[in-house]
This record gives sequence, structure tokens and C-alpha cells, in this order.
Amino acid sequence: MTHARRIALVRRPAANLAAGQLTHIERTPVDLELARAQWRDYVEALAAAGWETREVDPADEAPDSVFIEDAVVMFGDVAVVTSPGAESRRGESTGAEAAVRRLGGTVHRLELPGTLDGGDVLKVGNTVYVGRSLRTNAEGVRQLTAIVGPLGYTVVAVPVSRALHLKTAVTALPDGTVIGFPPLVDDEGLFDRFLAVPEAEGTAVVVLDEQTVLMSSAAPRSADVFRGLGYAVVTVGISEFEKLEGCVTCLSVRVR
Repeated sequence: MTHARRIALVRRPAANLAAGQLTHIERTPVDLELARAQWRDYVEALAAAGWETREVDPADEAPDSVFIEDAVVMFGDVAVVTSPGAESRRGESTGAEAAVRRLGGTVHRLELPGTLDGGDVLKVGNTVYVGRSLRTNAEGVRQLTAIVGPLGYTVVAVPVSRALHLKTAVTALPDGTVIGFPPLVDDEGLFDRFLAVPEAEGTAVVVLDEQTVLMSSAAPRSADVFRGLGYAVVTVGISEFEKLEGCVTCLSVRVR
């Protein structure tokens, strides 16, 4: 695997996308054609920012499979194929594993009874915050720690009870500042630097480069906060994925 390129793994929405699991919000109708158009716009935004997008094999039987981030977590050349907390999602890992094996590097697998979704893993420098959510259990955290600890990472378990995943509640800016919407965050004090954002949809950013972030167009006030800090902001509409508790981080796995 080479770090000269920046690669983003993505996966097309399944035809049964609207049947995706929900935990903390009420189900509302999902427009599949709009979702497909929004997914294409998202992929194009990554490509426009210099990322090489690669499609993971579709999983049309798995409605949540578009949220590829939950299936695999990257630590440089090391890929960790997850053990999804929802039984209906466990088949998603096969295609994800095949995709990261094509990249080269080392591949590890988490195993039951451990469960862990990639959406619960937030990397900030050498610190790895892992959400203890309904989808990620203590054994999943233990297995991940055993893999990444020898690589120089420190794992910090974080309680998550107000959102589906840790990265539904918080992500991080390029300088390492953790951002989040306070009503979704169990304990802001667990993070070295925390910045509150004014909208729930403003919690998630994808770091495109050291000066640029990608985020949902549904959080204009949060975007203004980031611009005020000196960042360039790229926005995309992801309304149909937000109806399924998804966000911009969920829709790709960034390899750098």
C-alpha cells in the first residue's frame, strides 16, 4: 500500500436502503433515487478533492451496506475488519475485507463475541476513541486494543448512549479538536479539546486535507464556525442517509 495516494473506499446504496436499522430516531420515508444521486455527489466531492475512490463490491441484500465505514477501520497500512453489532450487518464484512486485501498491507479481523462498528472509532493523532455503544461492546474494544496498541495507538473507551455511534456525536477537525453537538455527547470532558457545534448535523466532518473538511449541507451554522477557524468547507446533501442515522464519515473509508 502506498501513502503517495489518498484512497477512499465507497459502496453503492442497496436497493433496500430504506429498510436500514434505526435506533434513536423515528423512521421517515427514504427516496432511493435521491439517495443514489446524493451518493454520487458525495463520491464526486471526494474525487474533486484529490481522493481516488474505489468501489467495494455491492451488497444488495444489506440495506445498511452503504455505510462502509462500519465494516473496516484503517490504521495506516493496517486494516481491521470489524464485527458489526447488528446481526443483520455481519455479511457486509466480506466485501470490505476483499477490498482492503486488494490494497495490500496487513489485515486483522475482529471476532465474536466481540462486536465493534467502525462508526464508533475516532482517531485523533495517536489516540483512538472508541464508543461503547449499542453496537460496540467491551470485548470488541479489547480486541481492537490488542491490535492497535503495538502500533503505538492509545485506545480510550467513551460511553455513547445518546446516538447510534460515537461519530454520530463527535468527530475531529484537522488540528485534532473534537467537535460535537452537546445534547448527543455523554461526557465532553473525555476529550482533550472539545468545540461545541450548533447543529446535530454539524457533528460530522471528513478531513479532506489539513485545510479542508467535507460536511453535510444541513448544518450551515456549523459550517460558518469552521470557516471562522480558517478551514475551507465543502458541503454535500445527504438527507436520505441522515434519515437512517448516517453522516458524511459513514459513507467512505479513507486510506492515507
